[in-house]
Amino acid sequence: MSPHLLRAALTLGLLSAVGPFAIDMYLPAMPAIAEGLATTPQAVQTTVISYFLAFGLAQMIFGPWADQAGRKRPIYAGLGIFLVGSVICATAPTAGWLIFGRAVQGLGGAAVMVVPRAVIRDLATGHDATKMMAAIMVVISVSPFLAPLAGAGMIAIADWRAVFWALAAVTLISLLLTRYALDETLPTEQRVPFDLAHMKDGIRTLTRDRTFMMLTLLGGFGFASFFVFIATASFVYTEAYGLSPTAFSLAFALNAAGFMAASQFAAGLGQKFGAKRVIITATAGFAAFAVGLFLIALAGITALPVVMGGLFLANAFLGLVIPTAMVLALDEHGPIAGLASSLGGMIQMLAGALMAAVAAPFQNGTVTPMLGAIAACAVLAFGFSRLIPRPQATPVQA
Repeated sequence: MSPHLLRAALTLGLLSAVGPFAIDMYLPAMPAIAEGLATTPQAVQTTVISYFLAFGLAQMIFGPWADQAGRKRPIYAGLGIFLVGSVICATAPTAGWLIFGRAVQGLGGAAVMVVPRAVIRDLATGHDATKMMAAIMVVISVSPFLAPLAGAGMIAIADWRAVFWALAAVTLISLLLTRYALDETLPTEQRVPFDLAHMKDGIRTLTRDRTFMMLTLLGGFGFASFFVFIATASFVYTEAYGLSPTAFSLAFALNAAGFMAASQFAAGLGQKFGAKRVIITATAGFAAFAVGLFLIALAGITALPVVMGGLFLANAFLGLVIPTAMVLALDEHGPIAGLASSLGGMIQMLAGALMAAVAAPFQNGTVTPMLGAIAACAVLAFGFSRLIPRPQATPVQA
C-alpha cells in the first residue's frame, strides 16, 4: 500500500473508531448503569438497540449527502450530533433519557461509519481497497482492547457518567482530525444530486444487484453476532462467571483478537484465491464454530475457557469475511458509493438490532441463549453466502 493510501486508511480508521468506542467503552458500565438508574438489565440493553437502530437508519441520509456535498461536510455534521448525544447520555436522569441520548449518538455515529467506506472507494478498488479496509479494521479493532479497559478504569475512579464525558472529548478530537488530516476525495464534477429521484434510481439498482444484496446480508448477520454479544455479554460474564468490570474487559478483548488478527490476511487470501471463494469458505468456518459452540453449551459444557476459545475461533473466520464483503459489495458501484455504503450499512445495522431484540427475551443470565443467538446469525450468514452468484467462466475461443 502506498504511503498516501496508508495515511488515509489510518485517518479513516481513527474516525471510524468513534462508533465502536461509543459501544465498547460503556459495556463494563452496563450493570452499574442499571443500578445507578434503578432500572432493569433489559432496559439497559435497549440503549444498545436504540443506538443500532438510529445508526442504521441515519446512514440513508449521510451516504447520499456525501455523494452530493462531498465527504467532509457530512462527517462534521455527524460528529456534532454525536457530541450532543454524548452530553445527553452523561446527564441522563432516567433510563428513558439514556435511551434517547444513545439514539442521538447513533444518528451522528452513522456518518463516521458510512462516509469512510465511500472515501475508500474514491481512492482505491480491488486488492488495494481490501488492504485499506483491513488497515482500518486494525485501528477499529483497538477499540475492543482499549475502550472497555478505559471504561472499567473510569468506573473505578468516578462513575458511569464519566464514560460519556470521555466520549464527548473523543468527538472533539475527531473534529480536529477531520479538519486537518482528512482530504476531500470527491471532486465537484463527480458529485451526484441529492434528491429522491436519484436516490430511488440508485436503490433500485442496488437492490436488483444480487451480488450486492447477498454480500450485504451475509455481512449484516455476521455483524449481528457482534451486536448480540455486545448487548448481553457484560451481564452474562458478570452474573454467570462472576467477572469484575476489568476482567470482563480483558475477556471481551480476547474475543475480538481473533477477528483483528484474521482480518489482516483477508486481502492476501482474496488476491490468491478470489474474494468470493474466501467469503464463502470463511462464512462456513464461522457457522461451523458458532453452531458447534452452541451445541457444546446445550450439552452442559459452558466453562469460560471453552466459550472464549470457541468465540475466538468463530470471530477469526468472521474477520476474513467482513472486510472482503464490504469492499466487494461496493466494487461495481463507484458512482453511487455513498448510497451503496448507506444502504449496506443500514441493512447490516437493522439486522443487528433485530437479532439483539429477538434474543433479549431469552436471556436468563447464562451463556447458552447468547450462544444460540450468535449461532443463528452465523447460519443465516452462511445461507446468504451460498446465494452469491458465481463468476461466469470465460468462453474458450476456438
